[in-house]
Amino acid sequence: MRQPGMYSGMLSGLSGKTGPHSLPLARIKKIMKKSGDDVKMISGEAPIVFSKACELFIEELTRRSWTTTMQGKRRTLHKDDVVSAVVATDIFDFLVNLVSEPPNAADEDAPGGTSDTEH
Repeated sequence: MRQPGMYSGMLSGLSGKTGPHSLPLARIKKIMKKSGDDVKMISGEAPIVFSKACELFIEELTRRSWTTTMQGKRRTLHKDDVVSAVVATDIFDFLVNLVSEPPNAADEDAPGGTSDTEH
């Protein structure tokens, strides 16, 4: 039987959970393998570390977005709150282009879209 690795114990202690992981490890491993042709083998512990990192990232971004929501005297977190949190926080600079991009041109050409071309 396979024994849990060093990071498995550390991560379960951080979250207080010992059950299944919140994020699907198979999906994380698939994304890791798609990151480059050089990535061939991935240990069983690596996706666990990425899973915990993703959880922490989501929690931090949500916390900062919720602050924006509360400043607007609302109780529902909106996309604009996330955008504001990303723009206002230096550590999220890598996301600025992602959250500020206009909708895809393909979406505009879809039925009911707002394409500016004349037919």
